[in-house]
Amino acid sequence: MPILVNLDVMMAKRKISLGELADRVGITPANLSILKTNKAKAIRFSTLEAICRELKCQPQDILEYVSTGGAE
Repeated sequence: MPILVNLDVMMAKRKISLGELADRVGITPANLSILKTNKAKAIRFSTLEAICRELKCQPQDILEYVSTGGAE
């Protein structure tokens, strides 16, 4: 998957648990876990905005594009 979610890195930097962030963002811990483990197919901008607000970061701190080496 060329888009990596580095949510776990930002959560560790901010010393916040999955449950606490889920409460602050207003989503279930299960849905946040799906995002954190790179199993999500999509993310709503409103959710991304809330995560960035709570972690005091930018979207690029959480989402990373990784080239697969194919034709671009």
